Amino acid sequence: MKIEQCQWTQQNGWHPHAPGQLADQAQLLFLFGNLLDLPSALQDLRVLYPNAYCLGCSTAGEIYDTQVTDGALVMTAIAFESTQVKSWSIDLEPGENSFVAGDRLGSQLDTAGLVHLFVLSDGLQVNGSDLVRGLTQHLPDGVSLTGGLSADGPHFRQTWVMLNHEVREGMVAAIGFYGDRLKVGYGSRGGFTPFGPERVITQSEGNVLYQLDHQSALELYRHYLGEHAENLPASGLLFPLSLQIAEHQYPVVRTLLAINEAEQSLTFAGAVPMGATVQLMQASFANLTHAAVQAAEVAQQALGEPKSELAILISCVGRKLLLKQRIEEEVEEVREVLGEDTVLTGFYSYGEICPFTPGLPADLHNQTMTITTFAEI
Repeated sequence: MKIEQCQWTQQNGWHPHAPGQLADQAQLLFLFGNLLDLPSALQDLRVLYPNAYCLGCSTAGEIYDTQVTDGALVMTAIAFESTQVKSWSIDLEPGENSFVAGDRLGSQLDTAGLVHLFVLSDGLQVNGSDLVRGLTQHLPDGVSLTGGLSADGPHFRQTWVMLNHEVREGMVAAIGFYGDRLKVGYGSRGGFTPFGPERVITQSEGNVLYQLDHQSALELYRHYLGEHAENLPASGLLFPLSLQIAEHQYPVVRTLLAINEAEQSLTFAGAVPMGATVQLMQASFANLTHAAVQAAEVAQQALGEPKSELAILISCVGRKLLLKQRIEEEVEEVREVLGEDTVLTGFYSYGEICPFTPGLPADLHNQTMTITTFAEI
Protein backbone atom coordinates (compact mmCIF):
# COMPACT_ATOMS: atom_id res chain seq x y z
CA MET A 1 0.00 0.00 0.00
CA LYS A 2 1.34 3.39 -1.02
CA ILE A 3 -0.12 6.49 0.60
CA GLU A 4 0.25 10.15 -0.22
CA GLN A 5 -1.19 12.84 2.05
CA CYS A 6 -1.33 16.62 1.92
CA GLN A 7 -3.49 19.48 3.10
CA TRP A 8 -5.01 22.58 1.50
CA THR A 9 -5.55 25.79 3.47
CA GLN A 10 -6.47 29.31 2.44
CA GLN A 11 -3.17 30.58 3.82
CA ASN A 12 -0.74 28.06 2.34
CA GLY A 13 -2.53 26.30 -0.49
CA TRP A 14 -1.33 22.69 -0.83
CA HIS A 15 1.31 21.72 1.72
CA PRO A 16 3.73 20.27 2.71
CA HIS A 17 3.87 19.43 -1.01
CA ALA A 18 1.66 19.51 -4.08
CA PRO A 19 -0.58 16.47 -4.60
CA GLY A 20 -0.20 14.06 -7.50
CA GLN A 21 2.82 11.93 -6.67
CA LEU A 22 0.81 8.70 -6.96
CA ALA A 23 -0.91 10.00 -10.11
CA ASP A 24 -2.75 7.23 -12.00
CA GLN A 25 -1.60 4.60 -9.49
CA ALA A 26 -4.04 5.90 -6.86
CA GLN A 27 -7.28 3.93 -6.57
CA LEU A 28 -8.90 5.87 -3.74
CA LEU A 29 -8.94 9.39 -2.32
CA PHE A 30 -10.33 10.38 1.05
CA LEU A 31 -11.21 14.09 1.33
CA PHE A 32 -12.29 15.59 4.64
CA GLY A 33 -13.09 19.25 5.20
CA ASN A 34 -14.04 22.25 3.11
CA LEU A 35 -15.69 20.78 0.01
CA LEU A 36 -17.67 23.80 -1.19
CA ASP A 37 -15.26 26.73 -1.48
CA LEU A 38 -12.40 24.97 -3.23
CA PRO A 39 -13.50 24.21 -6.79
CA SER A 40 -10.02 24.74 -8.22
CA ALA A 41 -8.41 22.44 -5.65
CA LEU A 42 -10.99 19.73 -6.29
CA GLN A 43 -10.51 20.04 -10.03
CA ASP A 44 -6.75 19.64 -9.48
CA LEU A 45 -7.39 16.31 -7.78
CA ARG A 46 -9.71 15.07 -10.53
CA VAL A 47 -6.91 15.65 -13.07
CA LEU A 48 -4.04 14.44 -10.92
CA TYR A 49 -5.69 11.16 -9.90
CA PRO A 50 -7.71 10.15 -12.96
CA ASN A 51 -8.27 6.52 -11.88
CA ALA A 52 -9.22 7.11 -8.25
CA TYR A 53 -12.56 6.78 -6.55
CA CYS A 54 -13.11 9.74 -4.23
CA LEU A 55 -15.04 9.75 -0.95
CA GLY A 56 -15.33 12.65 1.50
CA CYS A 57 -17.53 14.88 3.60
CA SER A 58 -17.90 18.17 5.43
CA THR A 59 -16.67 18.15 9.00
CA ALA A 60 -16.50 19.76 12.42
CA GLY A 61 -12.70 19.59 12.16
CA GLU A 62 -10.18 17.76 10.01
CA ILE A 63 -7.47 15.35 11.16
CA TYR A 64 -4.16 15.54 9.30
CA ASP A 65 -1.48 13.48 10.99
CA THR A 66 -1.74 14.78 14.58
CA GLN A 67 -3.07 18.20 13.58
CA VAL A 68 -6.72 19.18 13.99
CA THR A 69 -7.83 22.03 11.71
CA ASP A 70 -11.02 23.90 10.81
CA GLY A 71 -11.86 24.93 7.27
CA ALA A 72 -8.97 23.06 5.64
CA LEU A 73 -9.11 20.16 3.19
CA VAL A 74 -7.20 16.98 4.01
CA MET A 75 -6.45 14.70 1.06
CA THR A 76 -5.23 11.11 1.42
CA ALA A 77 -4.51 9.16 -1.78
CA ILE A 78 -4.05 5.39 -1.64
CA ALA A 79 -2.57 2.95 -4.15
CA PHE A 80 -3.23 -0.64 -3.05
CA GLU A 81 -1.02 -3.52 -4.07
CA SER A 82 -3.76 -6.14 -4.40
CA THR A 83 -6.98 -4.60 -3.08
CA GLN A 84 -9.82 -3.41 -5.30
CA VAL A 85 -12.46 -0.82 -4.43
CA LYS A 86 -15.98 -0.02 -5.65
CA SER A 87 -18.42 2.78 -4.79
CA TRP A 88 -22.17 3.31 -4.39
CA SER A 89 -24.43 6.12 -3.25
CA ILE A 90 -28.03 7.14 -2.75
CA ASP A 91 -29.73 10.49 -2.29
CA LEU A 92 -32.14 10.67 0.63
CA GLU A 93 -35.72 11.23 -0.46
CA PRO A 94 -37.88 13.82 1.37
CA GLY A 95 -39.31 12.27 4.51
CA GLU A 96 -37.74 8.90 3.75
CA ASN A 97 -37.39 6.43 6.62
CA SER A 98 -33.67 5.98 7.34
CA PHE A 99 -34.00 2.19 7.51
CA VAL A 100 -35.45 2.23 4.00
CA ALA A 101 -32.59 4.47 2.86
CA GLY A 102 -30.04 2.04 4.26
CA ASP A 103 -31.89 -0.83 2.62
CA ARG A 104 -31.79 0.98 -0.74
CA LEU A 105 -28.04 1.50 -0.49
CA GLY A 106 -27.42 -2.04 0.71
CA SER A 107 -29.39 -3.53 -2.18
CA GLN A 108 -26.88 -1.99 -4.62
CA LEU A 109 -23.81 -3.61 -3.08
CA ASP A 110 -21.68 -6.17 -4.84
CA THR A 111 -21.00 -8.44 -1.86
CA ALA A 112 -19.01 -11.20 -3.63
CA GLY A 113 -15.54 -10.99 -2.11
CA LEU A 114 -16.39 -7.89 -0.08
CA VAL A 115 -14.09 -7.50 2.95
CA HIS A 116 -15.12 -4.14 4.42
CA LEU A 117 -17.59 -1.32 3.77
CA PHE A 118 -16.84 2.28 4.71
CA VAL A 119 -19.80 4.66 4.65
CA LEU A 120 -20.28 8.42 4.99
CA SER A 121 -23.74 9.94 5.42
CA ASP A 122 -25.48 13.27 5.54
CA GLY A 123 -25.27 14.20 9.21
CA LEU A 124 -28.61 15.95 9.77
CA GLN A 125 -31.27 14.22 7.67
CA VAL A 126 -30.82 10.67 8.92
CA ASN A 127 -31.58 8.52 11.92
CA GLY A 128 -28.11 7.01 11.93
CA SER A 129 -28.93 3.82 13.81
CA ASP A 130 -31.82 3.00 11.45
CA LEU A 131 -29.63 3.74 8.44
CA VAL A 132 -27.02 1.28 9.73
CA ARG A 133 -29.65 -1.41 10.42
CA GLY A 134 -31.03 -1.10 6.91
CA LEU A 135 -27.56 -1.33 5.40
CA THR A 136 -26.10 -4.14 7.50
CA GLN A 137 -28.88 -6.59 6.65
CA HIS A 138 -27.27 -6.85 3.20
CA LEU A 139 -23.74 -7.56 4.47
CA PRO A 140 -22.53 -11.17 4.54
CA ASP A 141 -21.21 -12.61 7.80
CA GLY A 142 -17.68 -11.46 8.47
CA VAL A 143 -17.94 -8.23 6.45
CA SER A 144 -17.35 -5.24 8.73
CA LEU A 145 -18.87 -1.77 8.46
CA THR A 146 -17.44 1.51 9.75
CA GLY A 147 -17.84 5.18 8.91
CA GLY A 148 -19.53 8.32 10.14
CA LEU A 149 -21.98 11.16 9.75
CA SER A 150 -20.80 14.36 8.09
CA ALA A 151 -20.79 17.58 10.09
CA ASP A 152 -21.09 21.35 9.88
CA GLY A 153 -18.91 22.50 12.76
CA PRO A 154 -21.08 23.32 15.80
CA HIS A 155 -23.76 24.91 13.57
CA PHE A 156 -26.05 21.96 12.65
CA ARG A 157 -27.35 23.73 9.51
CA GLN A 158 -26.11 21.82 6.43
CA THR A 159 -23.79 18.89 5.81
CA TRP A 160 -22.35 17.49 2.58
CA VAL A 161 -21.02 14.18 1.31
CA MET A 162 -18.81 13.74 -1.75
CA LEU A 163 -18.53 10.71 -3.99
CA ASN A 164 -16.36 10.81 -7.10
CA HIS A 165 -16.20 14.62 -7.04
CA GLU A 166 -19.98 15.12 -6.77
CA VAL A 167 -20.83 17.05 -3.57
CA ARG A 168 -24.40 17.05 -2.29
CA GLU A 169 -26.57 17.41 0.78
CA GLY A 170 -28.68 14.37 1.57
CA MET A 171 -26.20 11.85 0.17
CA VAL A 172 -25.13 8.53 1.68
CA ALA A 173 -22.05 7.06 0.00
CA ALA A 174 -19.98 3.93 0.53
CA ILE A 175 -16.70 2.41 -0.61
CA GLY A 176 -16.32 -1.37 -0.66
CA PHE A 177 -12.92 -3.05 -0.25
CA TYR A 178 -12.12 -6.38 -1.92
CA GLY A 179 -9.10 -8.65 -1.59
CA ASP A 180 -7.83 -11.44 0.64
CA ARG A 181 -4.63 -9.57 1.47
CA LEU A 182 -6.41 -6.61 3.08
CA LYS A 183 -6.73 -6.61 6.85
CA VAL A 184 -9.11 -4.19 8.56
CA GLY A 185 -9.32 -3.38 12.26
CA TYR A 186 -11.65 -1.11 14.17
CA GLY A 187 -12.23 0.20 17.66
CA SER A 188 -14.63 2.67 19.28
CA ARG A 189 -14.55 4.09 22.79
CA GLY A 190 -16.15 7.10 24.47
CA GLY A 191 -14.89 8.04 27.92
CA PHE A 192 -18.18 9.59 29.07
CA THR A 193 -19.62 8.50 32.43
CA PRO A 194 -23.29 8.52 33.51
CA PHE A 195 -24.65 10.75 36.26
CA GLY A 196 -28.07 11.42 37.75
CA PRO A 197 -31.02 9.00 37.92
CA GLU A 198 -31.90 6.43 35.30
CA ARG A 199 -35.14 7.16 33.48
CA VAL A 200 -37.34 5.17 31.08
CA ILE A 201 -38.40 6.44 27.67
CA THR A 202 -42.20 6.51 27.80
CA GLN A 203 -42.88 8.38 24.54
CA SER A 204 -40.71 8.54 21.44
CA GLU A 205 -40.80 8.12 17.69
CA GLY A 206 -37.69 7.10 15.82
CA ASN A 207 -34.96 9.47 16.94
CA VAL A 208 -37.35 11.99 18.55
CA LEU A 209 -37.77 11.80 22.33
CA TYR A 210 -40.92 13.25 23.91
CA GLN A 211 -41.23 11.85 27.43
CA LEU A 212 -39.10 10.32 30.17
CA ASP A 213 -40.99 8.70 33.04
CA HIS A 214 -44.14 10.32 31.58
CA GLN A 215 -42.62 13.81 31.96
CA SER A 216 -41.50 16.28 29.30
CA ALA A 217 -38.09 15.15 28.06
CA LEU A 218 -37.07 18.70 27.18
CA GLU A 219 -38.03 20.03 30.60
CA LEU A 220 -36.12 17.28 32.42
CA TYR A 221 -33.09 17.79 30.19
CA ARG A 222 -33.12 21.50 30.93
CA HIS A 223 -33.38 20.82 34.65
CA TYR A 224 -30.24 18.69 34.73
CA LEU A 225 -28.23 21.00 32.48
CA GLY A 226 -28.84 24.01 34.72
CA GLU A 227 -27.11 27.11 33.33
CA HIS A 228 -25.98 25.15 30.25
CA ALA A 229 -29.64 24.86 29.16
CA GLU A 230 -29.53 28.44 27.91
CA ASN A 231 -27.32 27.33 25.02
CA LEU A 232 -29.37 24.38 23.80
CA PRO A 233 -29.15 22.58 21.45
CA ALA A 234 -25.39 23.24 21.12
CA SER A 235 -24.72 22.63 24.82
CA GLY A 236 -26.39 19.25 24.49
CA LEU A 237 -23.19 18.03 22.83
CA LEU A 238 -21.57 18.21 26.26
CA PHE A 239 -24.26 16.06 27.91
CA PRO A 240 -25.23 13.08 25.76
CA LEU A 241 -27.53 10.25 26.80
CA SER A 242 -26.46 6.72 27.66
CA LEU A 243 -29.12 4.49 26.10
CA GLN A 244 -29.62 0.90 27.28
CA ILE A 245 -31.97 -1.23 25.19
CA ALA A 246 -33.09 -4.43 26.90
CA GLU A 247 -32.02 -6.82 24.13
CA HIS A 248 -28.59 -5.18 23.69
CA GLN A 249 -25.55 -6.33 25.66
CA TYR A 250 -24.09 -2.84 25.89
CA PRO A 251 -25.32 0.77 26.05
CA VAL A 252 -24.91 3.22 23.19
CA VAL A 253 -24.53 6.98 23.39
CA ARG A 254 -26.90 9.44 21.73
CA THR A 255 -26.06 13.07 21.00
CA LEU A 256 -28.66 15.83 20.81
CA LEU A 257 -29.17 17.41 17.38
CA ALA A 258 -32.20 19.66 17.87
CA ILE A 259 -34.98 20.71 20.24
CA ASN A 260 -38.65 21.52 19.53
CA GLU A 261 -40.21 23.93 21.99
CA ALA A 262 -43.76 23.44 20.71
CA GLU A 263 -43.58 19.65 21.03
CA GLN A 264 -41.28 19.71 24.07
CA SER A 265 -39.11 17.16 22.28
CA LEU A 266 -35.45 16.35 21.70
CA THR A 267 -34.08 14.99 18.41
CA PHE A 268 -31.03 12.73 18.58
CA ALA A 269 -28.61 11.38 15.97
CA GLY A 270 -29.95 7.83 16.37
CA ALA A 271 -33.02 5.94 17.51
CA VAL A 272 -34.33 6.37 21.08
CA PRO A 273 -36.86 3.53 21.37
CA MET A 274 -39.67 3.41 23.92
CA GLY A 275 -38.90 1.27 26.96
CA ALA A 276 -35.17 1.93 26.82
CA THR A 277 -33.39 3.23 29.92
CA VAL A 278 -31.42 6.46 29.63
CA GLN A 279 -29.04 8.42 31.81
CA LEU A 280 -27.21 11.70 31.28
CA MET A 281 -23.45 11.57 30.72
CA GLN A 282 -20.47 13.84 31.22
CA ALA A 283 -16.73 13.52 30.68
CA SER A 284 -13.34 14.64 31.90
CA PHE A 285 -10.24 15.36 29.82
CA ALA A 286 -8.44 12.31 31.23
CA ASN A 287 -11.33 9.98 30.42
CA LEU A 288 -11.63 11.23 26.85
CA THR A 289 -7.96 10.85 26.02
CA HIS A 290 -7.81 7.43 27.68
CA ALA A 291 -10.76 6.33 25.55
CA ALA A 292 -8.84 7.37 22.42
CA VAL A 293 -5.97 5.14 23.55
CA GLN A 294 -8.35 2.23 24.10
CA ALA A 295 -9.93 2.65 20.67
CA ALA A 296 -6.51 2.62 19.02
CA GLU A 297 -5.44 -0.46 20.96
CA VAL A 298 -8.58 -2.37 19.98
CA ALA A 299 -8.23 -1.34 16.33
CA GLN A 300 -4.59 -2.42 16.20
CA GLN A 301 -5.27 -5.72 17.99
CA ALA A 302 -7.99 -6.52 15.47
CA LEU A 303 -5.38 -6.41 12.68
CA GLY A 304 -3.30 -9.13 14.31
CA GLU A 305 0.36 -9.18 13.35
CA PRO A 306 0.52 -6.53 10.60
CA LYS A 307 1.05 -2.96 11.66
CA SER A 308 -1.57 -0.50 10.48
CA GLU A 309 -0.56 1.48 7.40
CA LEU A 310 -3.59 3.79 7.36
CA ALA A 311 -5.96 4.83 10.15
CA ILE A 312 -9.17 6.79 9.66
CA LEU A 313 -10.12 8.58 12.88
CA ILE A 314 -13.73 9.73 13.32
CA SER A 315 -14.25 11.56 16.58
CA CYS A 316 -17.37 13.39 17.75
CA VAL A 317 -17.84 17.16 17.63
CA GLY A 318 -18.86 16.98 21.31
CA ARG A 319 -15.41 15.74 22.24
CA LYS A 320 -13.89 18.64 20.32
CA LEU A 321 -16.02 21.15 22.21
CA LEU A 322 -14.98 19.62 25.52
CA LEU A 323 -11.26 19.27 24.81
CA LYS A 324 -11.07 22.74 23.20
CA GLN A 325 -7.47 23.86 22.65
CA ARG A 326 -6.22 20.47 23.85
CA ILE A 327 -8.07 18.59 21.11
CA GLU A 328 -4.89 17.43 19.36
CA GLU A 329 -3.87 15.51 22.46
CA GLU A 330 -6.41 12.75 21.76
CA VAL A 331 -4.98 12.36 18.26
CA GLU A 332 -1.44 12.33 19.63
CA GLU A 333 -2.45 9.52 21.99
CA VAL A 334 -3.63 7.51 18.99
CA ARG A 335 -0.29 8.16 17.29
CA GLU A 336 1.54 6.80 20.34
CA VAL A 337 -0.38 3.52 20.06
CA LEU A 338 -0.31 3.03 16.28
CA GLY A 339 3.25 4.23 15.71
CA GLU A 340 4.93 6.77 13.49
CA ASP A 341 4.55 4.75 10.27
CA THR A 342 0.74 4.84 10.28
CA VAL A 343 -0.83 7.60 8.17
CA LEU A 344 -3.58 9.31 10.16
CA THR A 345 -6.56 11.04 8.60
CA GLY A 346 -10.19 11.63 9.58
CA PHE A 347 -12.65 14.18 10.86
CA TYR A 348 -14.92 15.34 13.68
CA SER A 349 -18.46 14.12 13.09
CA TYR A 350 -22.11 14.13 14.11
CA GLY A 351 -21.99 10.35 14.64
CA GLU A 352 -19.65 7.39 14.36
CA ILE A 353 -20.43 3.99 12.81
CA CYS A 354 -18.64 0.91 14.13
CA PRO A 355 -19.27 -2.40 15.90
CA PHE A 356 -18.94 -1.96 19.65
CA THR A 357 -16.66 -5.01 19.72
CA PRO A 358 -15.40 -7.34 16.95
CA GLY A 359 -18.02 -9.87 15.95
CA LEU A 360 -21.02 -7.67 16.75
CA PRO A 361 -23.05 -5.81 14.11
CA ALA A 362 -22.18 -2.18 13.46
CA ASP A 363 -24.15 0.51 15.26
CA LEU A 364 -24.28 4.28 15.47
CA HIS A 365 -22.29 5.82 18.30
CA ASN A 366 -21.92 9.37 19.54
CA GLN A 367 -19.16 11.01 21.56
CA THR A 368 -16.65 8.30 20.65
CA MET A 369 -13.26 8.15 19.07
CA THR A 370 -13.80 5.53 16.36
CA ILE A 371 -10.79 4.23 14.44
CA THR A 372 -10.59 2.07 11.31
CA THR A 373 -7.15 0.63 10.54
CA PHE A 374 -5.97 -0.87 7.23
CA ALA A 375 -2.99 -3.01 6.29
CA GLU A 376 -2.09 -5.17 3.29
CA ILE A 377 -0.16 -8.41 3.87
